[in-house]
Amino acid sequence: MAISTLARRKATIFLSSRYLYNTCKYSFSITRGFASGSDENDVVVIGGGPGGYVAAIKAAQLGLKTTCIEKRGTLGGTCLNVGCIPSKALLHSSHMFHEAQHSFANHGVKFSSVEVDLPAMMGQKDKAVSNLTRGIEGLFKKNKVNYVKGYGKFLSPSEISVDTVEGGNSIVKGKNIIIATGSDVKGLPGITIDEKRIVSSTGALALTEIPKSLVVIGAGYIGLEMGSVWGRLGSEVTVVEFGPDIVPSMDGEVRKQFQRTLEKQKMKFMLKTKVVSVDTTGDGVKLTLEPASGGDQTTLEADVVLVSAGRVPFTSGLDLDKIGVEIDNAGRILVNERFATNVPGVHAIGDVIPGPMLAHKAEEDGVACVEFIAGKEGHVDYDMVPGVVYTHPEVASVGKTEEQVKALGVDYRVGKFPFLANSRAKAIDDAEGIVKVIAEKESDKILGVHIMSPNAGELIHEAVLALQYGASSEDIARTCHAHPTMSEALKEAAMATYDKPIHM
Repeated sequence: MAISTLARRKATIFLSSRYLYNTCKYSFSITRGFASGSDENDVVVIGGGPGGYVAAIKAAQLGLKTTCIEKRGTLGGTCLNVGCIPSKALLHSSHMFHEAQHSFANHGVKFSSVEVDLPAMMGQKDKAVSNLTRGIEGLFKKNKVNYVKGYGKFLSPSEISVDTVEGGNSIVKGKNIIIATGSDVKGLPGITIDEKRIVSSTGALALTEIPKSLVVIGAGYIGLEMGSVWGRLGSEVTVVEFGPDIVPSMDGEVRKQFQRTLEKQKMKFMLKTKVVSVDTTGDGVKLTLEPASGGDQTTLEADVVLVSAGRVPFTSGLDLDKIGVEIDNAGRILVNERFATNVPGVHAIGDVIPGPMLAHKAEEDGVACVEFIAGKEGHVDYDMVPGVVYTHPEVASVGKTEEQVKALGVDYRVGKFPFLANSRAKAIDDAEGIVKVIAEKESDKILGVHIMSPNAGELIHEAVLALQYGASSEDIARTCHAHPTMSEALKEAAMATYDKPIHM
């Protein structure tokens, strides 16, 4: 039997410098709100997204005088205002409509008709966003964080000039400046986003009518999620992807099953395909396409085109060159293992530094960065950051894919368990999916876990904790799981990794 992780839990706090590259997909900003910020602060945070506002609150909790500058005028950054939160609201609402159309009758719930009230659906989304942004302002007040609304730029390593939303200007001084300005939509050459017919994720969250046809450029997390929303509501969705695969960071076996599932939901895919040009002179949008490797051109028409080709660090207008902050060729700010730039007193977290662009990792960056500033030790391990695609079923993962383990030359074992053999999934008639566990052969230490299922984003955290403490697959397999639950599928997959599952 492998040594239980429970015997190995010595809290060694480390920061993998290899991963000190971060993510925070949220807007940077600035506005004066609760106070002027004219006196010197211990910490000034530029950006009020998940990384920025969490860093500001943590700094205040550690007794540091803190000011947060946010240009948007509402806290929460891209994630809360035009990203993670509104998209999940629409994903849930559209899923309810789809279930009413296609699944309720199987459960004995019947009605003559069901229709979409798009304004009401958008209203529910907007209400959720508004309540949450106000909630962060309340947390700022509770923790005595000074909130300045406006656009900030460096005058010196310790001074930020803020053009406030009211039209004025103020100077905010700080011993330590944290850049948490997030990321922005990555554009494509020759394609102009007007947020009407050619939209970014922001525009896709605010369409005023359901398009008959939607083309999504890019088969990543955001494109597939937004494609799912509008597909459920009635749009014909075609995803155009330059690469050979959807979600290239996903485990290959799980990815193939995921794509088949989306295709059953009538989502079409054109992989290894390049968008040559986009014509908006007519009523709709006409795309000219060609194979990524070259070849004959074809055309594709749509009512709306969603550009979802990724995101880029947002550092425009910060005047980083004025103070000499180093950036790489991709525009990302370079930091060391303590999130410090090459300029003393200037730090950076989230999407503006290298690494996965995820809200929850930006939050961890923010906490660790502030802990370092306060003379404590921070802790972030980017190998332990879970990723989730919030479609239905969801796909969640943590650790390494099978392809990555093979590339490392590590001897490993794989255990899998389908949700078709899970009693809870069968009971609720929602059993499409699989759990895949990858463990090192000799030690049985878990290297990666990949889940495709309803609520996979909730199930993955048991695996995150297991990886964090170096657990073996036997550790999970010998842990009692409540019955009947979806989480039993992870237990069975772990059993299949080191021995044999019971229910398959």
